[in-house]
Amino acid sequence: MTNIDKIYKTYSKIMATVNIYLVFNGNCEEAFQFYKNAFGGDFEMLSKFGEMPPQEGQELTDEDKQKIMHVKFPISAETVLYGSDSLTPEQQVTFGNNFSISINANSKEEANSLFNKLSYGGSITMPLQDTFWGAYFGMWTDQFGINWMVNYDDPDKTQQH
Repeated sequence: MTNIDKIYKTYSKIMATVNIYLVFNGNCEEAFQFYKNAFGGDFEMLSKFGEMPPQEGQELTDEDKQKIMHVKFPISAETVLYGSDSLTPEQQVTFGNNFSISINANSKEEANSLFNKLSYGGSITMPLQDTFWGAYFGMWTDQFGINWMVNYDDPDKTQQH
């Protein structure tokens, strides 16, 4: 085991990971199928509200039983997207611009592929382009109201700065 491996093993036990949890107004499954199509892979977990044990005093409609209670979707070795649907009008989600999911691509081709797949049906706020900071970068809001960014740091360009 190298010194780097020892350090990682030590700190990985105390370091938090950051993942994104998305809440939807009834279209969580549709959104996650869309993300699955873009990234590939499989859901690690997908549970619907109808699968949970009955709660005294809380009857679910047939429509609510089909909503997603929890979905876990690994999109890389380090990152997992989580999601669920809200159940009641009091819990309805108001989509805004308070966050973005940021993707660091390993190549320009990967950046193009993810940008094209995930922006489909959405609104592009900044087309993919070379930037002054040496990256290939773009931003969009997908068809479900989620803000995204993709960035590829070209080693040939970023070394110049």
